[in-house]
Amino acid sequence: MTTETALFYVFSAILLFASYRVITARSAVYAALFLVLAFFNAACVWMLLRAEFLAITLVLVYVGAVMVLFLFVVMMLDANTDTLRQGVRRHLPLALGIGALIAFEMSVVLLGGFRLREAPEPTAEALQLGNTKVVGIEIYTHYLYPLQIAAVLLLVAIIAAIALTLRRRKDSKYLDPAAQIAVKRADRVRLVPMKPEVAPPPAAPAGEQGAAR
Repeated sequence: MTTETALFYVFSAILLFASYRVITARSAVYAALFLVLAFFNAACVWMLLRAEFLAITLVLVYVGAVMVLFLFVVMMLDANTDTLRQGVRRHLPLALGIGALIAFEMSVVLLGGFRLREAPEPTAEALQLGNTKVVGIEIYTHYLYPLQIAAVLLLVAIIAAIALTLRRRKDSKYLDPAAQIAVKRADRVRLVPMKPEVAPPPAAPAGEQGAAR
């Protein structure tokens, strides 16, 4: 067994363990941290496969941006996971059936890659262009339409997420900047004349005023 093969088994074992902990962790924060660990090990596996661009993209985009934002939102909202787990057993058969269907579809797609006995040798042109440029050429030539479909799906997901978060809550207070700018002094401050509550001191008699002089 070579060093590269041993590292592949180590990274794959950690990846499987982290993926299992993502769906079994009770805390959403712990699940997100295990997902970060899974992303790191997946990036290491891609580095062993000489897919440096995909590995760096996974670390920078998902670990560096998406997961940090996800952790921030989870810790800020402080969601009660106990209420989310209610009714899980009732929907467990349906969830297992959908999971088995997804696993079957993934196996049908991925089994073709395991049938290759030897990896194809890269051409001289690919070695000259580099990994990143070859990936870009493949995406924007042979896989242009799937890329556009994925972009449309992401756009729909973004619009749906914005629409779901725009729901008004009764316990939240909102400010209208236009109303704040259009306000006038008379709307905020009103001067009311009031009589003094403390009576003035009594005046001294005329005789006493002359003596004081």
